[in-house]
Amino acid sequence: MVLHFVPVAALLTVTPGVATVLVVRRAALHGRRAALATTIGNEVGVLIWAVAAAVGLATVVAASAVVFTAVKIAGAAALVVIGIQALRHRGDTSGAEIALPHWPRSAFRDGATTAIANPKLAVFYVALFPQFVPHGQPILVASLVMGVLLVALDLVWYSLLAALVARAADAFLHRWLGRVRQACGAVLVGLGIRLAFETR
Repeated sequence: MVLHFVPVAALLTVTPGVATVLVVRRAALHGRRAALATTIGNEVGVLIWAVAAAVGLATVVAASAVVFTAVKIAGAAALVVIGIQALRHRGDTSGAEIALPHWPRSAFRDGATTAIANPKLAVFYVALFPQFVPHGQPILVASLVMGVLLVALDLVWYSLLAALVARAADAFLHRWLGRVRQACGAVLVGLGIRLAFETR
């Protein structure tokens, strides 16, 4: 039954979302390695929610209006802050930030923070995982297998996406990097605002 989860996981992976915007932004402005750091951070957050769902913690977030709202506001704030930082940047972006010593840490943090502070993942895992747990098999093991599968597919997809965007940026996007940053910042702010007003 877990094998039936593979096409669902693949569809979820390629569906654009916050992680897609973050990876594209990092790849265009900082290169493939920074995008990979963002991807790894995002997958840490995804795996944390998968484990939480497996042990039942995500159910608490999904069921409690107070906890759900708290996590939602934190996630919305993180997206808005990252977006505003991008919008406030001025000047030439062609390689300026690549020289910063802490960009891998910053990229990882952005990916992990936005994933961990997204209560929709809790609701998603609680609603989806049980449908693919084989009858009579431990929920914990099956849920962890599905979580690892999602992470593996994400790593492959986002690594490919980062490589394509970084190559495109190297080839012909240098003069447009400032606008790319502004566009990604606006999208992230918009996603943060939408998350803040979403209901379960």
